Amino acid sequence: MKSKQLKTFVYLAFFIAIEIVLMLTPLGFIPLGVIRATTLHIPVILAGILLGSKYGAAVGFVFGLMSLIINTIQPTITSFVFSPFVSIGGTSGNFASLLIVFGPRIFLGFFSGWLYQFFNRLKWKPVLNVSVTAIVNTLIHTVLVMGLIAFFFGEPYAQAKGVAVSQLINLLLVVITTNGVAEMIVAAIVVTALYKALKPIMERN
Repeated sequence: MKSKQLKTFVYLAFFIAIEIVLMLTPLGFIPLGVIRATTLHIPVILAGILLGSKYGAAVGFVFGLMSLIINTIQPTITSFVFSPFVSIGGTSGNFASLLIVFGPRIFLGFFSGWLYQFFNRLKWKPVLNVSVTAIVNTLIHTVLVMGLIAFFFGEPYAQAKGVAVSQLINLLLVVITTNGVAEMIVAAIVVTALYKALKPIMERN
């Protein structure tokens, strides 16, 4: 039992290390023409699928923590939505910033594990299970982040982006249907490929 737990923590450390590398290097973003698709959600989804919900949530917490740190020390015009320690144009981040930066990321890891197990109980084929789990969770993550931003920081976020408040919903829909769709496709391909490579290794060990 101790050996199994040790191996689980080793794999957890592996996914956390990948998450940190992606956050700190250009590997965290894939240029796709006029947009960039992030890969930062991929280790979180994989950890949830391969290790279980609570470990996926742990990697999701690291995702949020790194995002908080980066937005605090290297702020952009919208960093106030991800850090309570940043003030841009008279708008300061607050407790809601912590909810935005941590909530969707932790839920991403937790729900990835839960949905994967749910489809397993339905006897779905592994490739289909993993692909759909990656797509659904990527979409939920994007919608949660953008939805919370609109709810807590709608007006200042619109101003930072240079659009009228009345056009904020359109802006969010553009993000979801461009970056969001690209990230769903990337997640489906990469998560499935890594699952097929890592799952046999983990089962042998």
